[in-house]
Amino acid sequence: MMSISDDERLSRPAAIVIGEDLSAHSLEELADRRAALQAEIERIDELAESKSASRAAADSFFKT
Repeated sequence: MMSISDDERLSRPAAIVIGEDLSAHSLEELADRRAALQAEIERIDELAESKSASRAAADSFFKT
């Protein structure tokens, strides 16, 4: 079994659990969480846009 070093563990962002109690988080932690969520939203939007373009191209190709 492969061991994960402390450095590797610390460099990974903590999992974000939707709906968890955030009251114990510091302002910095909340800002980091918001940035991570915003980056994920942007990644999802880019992928959705790419898939939409692929679908449009396929629809255009197979149109009779």
